[in-house]
Amino acid sequence: MQVADNLVISIDYTLINDDNEELDSSKGQEPLAYIQGANNIVQGLEEALTGKSVGDSFNVTIEPEKAYGLYHEDMKQVTDKSMFEGVENLEVGMMFNADVSHGTGVVTITKIEGDQITIDGNHPLAGETLTFDVNIVDIREATADELKNGHIHNSRCQHD
Repeated sequence: MQVADNLVISIDYTLINDDNEELDSSKGQEPLAYIQGANNIVQGLEEALTGKSVGDSFNVTIEPEKAYGLYHEDMKQVTDKSMFEGVENLEVGMMFNADVSHGTGVVTITKIEGDQITIDGNHPLAGETLTFDVNIVDIREATADELKNGHIHNSRCQHD
């Protein structure tokens, strides 16, 4: 069986940036399982996996446009601390769900100066060229429920 849309693909991977820093890895964990074609992983990695089979290993470098996008300076904003009412200790690196120009998104606190809080709506890896070292460990049919919900079902999955 080859990687194709609507199949559940399980991969072991290591992700590094241009500085050869390891950003993420499945080492010592369960493989990453996702539904091919459901936008569960970055576009460039999905494209590189298409047509591959169990046991295939490869490296792929993905430009920002097919990873987490380009970095957009206009997605940074300085706001007042009062916007975080109910949060006692704000720290750089904290992430919050927020209403953004395209709906709900995640913003990260990048700077705190007194009552002025700088938030950034870019993905933390926006603008980065990424290299994945990948090994395909399993391919299976997705269940009807997985396809309906757009993601795999496992013990951490919670649906009504």
